Amino acid sequence: MMLSLLLAMAAPPMVVVHEEDVRREEPPPHGNIGLSTAYRISDAAPPPRAMEFRKRVLHRGAAIGLHPIAHDEVYYVLSGEGDVTSDGVTQRLKPGMAAYLYKDAVVGIKQLGRKPLTIIISYPNNQK
Repeated sequence: MMLSLLLAMAAPPMVVVHEEDVRREEPPPHGNIGLSTAYRISDAAPPPRAMEFRKRVLHRGAAIGLHPIAHDEVYYVLSGEGDVTSDGVTQRLKPGMAAYLYKDAVVGIKQLGRKPLTIIISYPNNQK
């Protein structure tokens, strides 16, 4: 009886995603500034899911334009360099650095230099 109760309360099975299966070439969000490669990793996990997890490569001159966020969000840099802005304050990010961005801020990030800017973006999902 206890085992059947535990199984009824069990989480959905894990989802393993290969980034090439969710790769798309598209303009970055919030302004369509330049070109990017998007890896919408969490989109492969069926609802309900509580978070979004994405990788995005911003090509030369590309940017995720300034936009308000309704949740906390993290930009983590894997490679390249970029300027992240939150409520008018801009800071340079390099590999191994992250920007923790707070709910209600107006944020964005721009690729700099010759190398593409590769970032991980994670934030809570509004799906129920």
